Amino acid sequence: MLLTISVAQGIRDGSVTAVFRRWDAPRVRVGGTQRTGAGVIRFTSVDRIDDESLTEADARGAGMASLAALRAANQRGRGADLYRIGVAFDRPDERVALRAAMPSAAEIAQIAATLDRMDRGRRTGPWTRAILRLIEANPAVRAPDLAASLGRETKPFKLDVRKLKELGLTHSLVVGYELSARGRAFLDTETAR
Repeated sequence: MLLTISVAQGIRDGSVTAVFRRWDAPRVRVGGTQRTGAGVIRFTSVDRIDDESLTEADARGAGMASLAALRAANQRGRGADLYRIGVAFDRPDERVALRAAMPSAAEIAQIAATLDRMDRGRRTGPWTRAILRLIEANPAVRAPDLAASLGRETKPFKLDVRKLKELGLTHSLVVGYELSARGRAFLDTETAR
């Protein structure tokens, strides 16, 4: 479920307690979590509701200026049913601290082993370090442009970058990506070998 950074920050500070989505069936479950630009959020409820039951309190809880604004926002969507999804801040995104942490020699070896394993799992051959070096050389470049430079489709490329992000090696910018301090330290160590 896509959330704007302002909504995610509202969830973090408690000013946003619910979001509304138009779906044919729920796409999140109670107790599930999702990473956002403001940390990890938790879904506390998922209820199908009637449009007519929306209130000014719903609008305030969704961070909207008015009930009219909430209703207008809920006219868009891919599904027929309207859902109220209760949300709460769960925890900071652990990848933020990981990205800033300088890896020890043992962690560098662990990162290398993990990347080697990921490379071996790809029928088309090694890819992890190529993407890291591409991002290093092209910070803040759109994902479609980076993918095209490798002759790849955008969606699978972005999934690969997400795998590297899980290791704390990259992070997203407003446009594109850049290496984290951890990612730079890893590549510097590999280059020095």
